[in-house]
Amino acid sequence: MEMTKMVLEQFASITRQQAEEWIRLIAGAGHEVERLQSNLLSIQAVLDDAENRQVKENAVSVWLAKLKDVSYDIDDVLDEWNTKLQKLKIKKAEAAFNPLKKVCSFILHYLGCRPLVMLYDIGVKIKDLDRKLDIIAKEKETFNFRSMTNGNKEIERPTTISVVDLTHVYGREDDKNIIVDLLLNQSSCTQDLCIISIVGMGGIGKTTLAKVAFNDDKVSTHFEIKIWVCVSEPFDELRIAKAILESLTNNAPNLHELETVVQNIRQVLDKKKFLLILDDVWTENPKNWENLKSSLTCGSPESRIVVTTRKEEVANVIGTTKIISLGTLLEDKCWLLFSGIAFFGKTIEESNELVEIGRKIVQKCKGLPLAVKTLASLLRYKRTVDEWENILQSEIWEIKEVKQEVFRPLLLSYYDLPCTLKKCFLYCAIFPKDYEIDIEKLIWLWMAHGYVKSMSNRDMKLVGDEYFETLAMRSFFQDFEEEPTEIRIRSCKMHDMVHDFAQFLTQNECYAMEVAGVGELELDSTYDRVRHSLIMIQEEASFPSSIYTRNTFLRSLVVDCNYNTNPKIVLSKLIDQLAYLRSLSLNNCSIEEIPVEIKGLIHLRYLDLSQNHKIKKLPETLCELHNLQTLDISGCIALRNLPRGMGNLINMRHLLNRATISISYMPQGLERLTGLRTLRLFVMSDGSYGSKACSIECLRNFKGLQCLSIRGFGKLTDAAKVKGIELINKKNLRDLGVNFQGSKNEGQDYEELLEALQPPPNLMTLFLVNYKGNTMFPNWMVSLNKLRKLSLLNCVNCEHLPPLGKLSSLEILIIWGMKRVKRVGNEFLGIENDTKSASSSVIAFPNLKYLWFYYMEDWEEWNYDITKRGDGDITVMLSLKTLEISGCLKLRSLPSHLRQMSTLKKEFYNCPLLDEQRTDNSSSSSASHQLQQ
Repeated sequence: MEMTKMVLEQFASITRQQAEEWIRLIAGAGHEVERLQSNLLSIQAVLDDAENRQVKENAVSVWLAKLKDVSYDIDDVLDEWNTKLQKLKIKKAEAAFNPLKKVCSFILHYLGCRPLVMLYDIGVKIKDLDRKLDIIAKEKETFNFRSMTNGNKEIERPTTISVVDLTHVYGREDDKNIIVDLLLNQSSCTQDLCIISIVGMGGIGKTTLAKVAFNDDKVSTHFEIKIWVCVSEPFDELRIAKAILESLTNNAPNLHELETVVQNIRQVLDKKKFLLILDDVWTENPKNWENLKSSLTCGSPESRIVVTTRKEEVANVIGTTKIISLGTLLEDKCWLLFSGIAFFGKTIEESNELVEIGRKIVQKCKGLPLAVKTLASLLRYKRTVDEWENILQSEIWEIKEVKQEVFRPLLLSYYDLPCTLKKCFLYCAIFPKDYEIDIEKLIWLWMAHGYVKSMSNRDMKLVGDEYFETLAMRSFFQDFEEEPTEIRIRSCKMHDMVHDFAQFLTQNECYAMEVAGVGELELDSTYDRVRHSLIMIQEEASFPSSIYTRNTFLRSLVVDCNYNTNPKIVLSKLIDQLAYLRSLSLNNCSIEEIPVEIKGLIHLRYLDLSQNHKIKKLPETLCELHNLQTLDISGCIALRNLPRGMGNLINMRHLLNRATISISYMPQGLERLTGLRTLRLFVMSDGSYGSKACSIECLRNFKGLQCLSIRGFGKLTDAAKVKGIELINKKNLRDLGVNFQGSKNEGQDYEELLEALQPPPNLMTLFLVNYKGNTMFPNWMVSLNKLRKLSLLNCVNCEHLPPLGKLSSLEILIIWGMKRVKRVGNEFLGIENDTKSASSSVIAFPNLKYLWFYYMEDWEEWNYDITKRGDGDITVMLSLKTLEISGCLKLRSLPSHLRQMSTLKKEFYNCPLLDEQRTDNSSSSSASHQLQQ
């Protein structure tokens, strides 16, 4: 079990930091500490066997649950011990820098007396836990567990997750054609409301088939409006109706009565030809459906509703016109799906050697697409016959106690994961079904709970990225979403059956709840032992006050407020009950004040206060959270300053403070946070804050920075100071943003400041705004051969675009507000000086996919004088997918190579002279919405 290993790591950490006498001092608990470690080590040796047997032996499952509870308690005590030792170190460091006798006297008192009180308290707790664990260790002997020493599993590092999100659907061509015909054929339905239900067991491919039909070109052309709503449990008519209305209007409706929402839907859908997908419907109560149905009868007779459900009873209750029953896939279709994933990256010789075993494994999947995909994703990383044979012969195939057929292949894939990845996967049971998971936030949460460790000189966050990629490759995640203007995948979901599987393994450890309406929610009795909880709060609902009085052992609390709800959280009361929290997320919860009691959350690693627009200050006591790794205050627009004691947050790795527009300086002491990896906003002061403010030179200390943004860069007048921050030496820096606002000197040499910036060549995204120089082409720019996204905003004095065509990795280019540019030509391609020197062909912007130009008011001409480079041809933007131009009032035409690209998506807004003026609104009538529990 993963917690046992984490506890042993805690022991090792403390032992490394402290001399042996510290351990002996713990109220005479030295013997108990040694016995705790010994018992944990003996238990760890048999845990793999215990995990394998828990599925079919209830007594083993109960024993593991007791072990997990005690392991959590031990981890809490050891973390408290570690934290107090860290505080002593900080006090010693402060004493060394402060010669005042009064302070020294206090420190001496602190160091002389307080440690003994701390250690006595911890010693008492350890003795109690030692007794509990000793009982569990003795019970272990009754099960005759086998010792299984597999060592630490190594997983092949992933390269990309695009290959796992398969869009091709095998074996469903006939079903797809039937559904598309039913959607398009006017005579296929004689009822007022035509409903097509796709019915089948979990993991059979219902949602996938619905998506294929929904995205079919003929279907998209046929319907004026398309809506997708994920329903799941419970079936809440008001919630679903509001989701439909939001899809139709692109606005979250602030309505509280079903009848009002229904009337609004009827107005929008009146006589319109619409397609509505209701995914994952469970209700068998006809009254639930009737209340919603009335809003959908007003459209065109050619409108269609498609429902996916596991139960035929549901299809009958809602008045289905046609049922499409999905059976299992034929074996040859399963083989096509399996071989396309499992043999990816293998040679023909390797694949041929594995075909016979592979076909036997496919037979065991019994035609379930999810099972096939899961095992194929697992075997993609297995190259030997023995490894494949082990999967085929696994005893897991014979387990009778597993409720769902698809759980067996999932168990095989899960058991093959190393301990760290098991923990990361199981944590995802905290999310409700169909929940859109923010990937970056998920990794920060993993880090907060100790599931991700730095390794082999690789940073913790980068290791977390790899963990996610690996789980995605194993098909534990799907439905990846990315924004066109971003180079990273933003969010994902879990398949319903994978979510059920995660909950099956975690039992009562993770708990997601939804609070709707004005009544008080009664918490389940099992909530007292829940470790990770997500609470979704709908409109007019409040945070469940019963949590204020419950003795909880929560380690995670995520509060998710929909539609700008004010959940009325009394944070001071909440903190009293959440002493063991490692992560607390209160994003957009209308919090106005952070109480001084926040210091009581000594275990806290992740604190998300983002988008709470009324927070004006953070208490100094927040700086006593010495374990804090990630602080998210993004969008706290009223926050005036950061606490003075920020330098005490010695474990801080990620300070997420984007859009904190009222902050005017960074506090002195920030330079002590040498472990910072993310600093979303460093604010240059205007000099009026004196010794309170941290100067830009402190950035030199952050050698491991991966993400940095600077505001007020124009206040600098000395290029030497810019060079002094040594960006070139920050080899891990991937994202850089620089805002040149703040200059009061008309003669400022912006070109010199920009040249002195000199980021490292590994930079992936660059954001420059309010640059006032006449030219923008520092020598270092062409060396950015890994740059994938470049944004140039409000660079109002530039008369020519820089030679960006030389940036070979550039995928996204956004240029906004270059008001003096009149002509874009060869200089943009970066080849104007090379026409005589080369005879080979050249490609300018070889990887550019998205290009945006906004508000270039004087731009008249876009053309290139040459089409050859010596004897070779010039190819421009061969990978371009989207071109968007807006507010370019004088631009007359596009260059010929863009006019000739038939597959290029072109969107033009407010460009009256452009001969190809066109606004593509073809997607505006298509709406997709995920209803979250």
